[in-house]
Amino acid sequence: MAPRTKRSKGRKRRRSFETVVRRRSRHLDGVTEIDGRNYDLLRQFVTEHGKIIPSRLTGATAKQQRQIKRGVRNARTMGLLP
Repeated sequence: MAPRTKRSKGRKRRRSFETVVRRRSRHLDGVTEIDGRNYDLLRQFVTEHGKIIPSRLTGATAKQQRQIKRGVRNARTMGLLP
């Protein structure tokens, strides 16, 4: 029987941060304010399941991400987004 290594004890190996594929996009260049009624813009920041895509994948700044969050929540209240 072969000796067991550290990795074979049931621990999952974590991927390093550099190996994660990033999807950076510049949808917000030139946009000053994100509104809940701008359905076409907000749709790009929501997955098929209705989850908001994090800023590390979209490339949005913290201020833009807060506007996206507010806009998506307002759009959900109005029934425009899932």
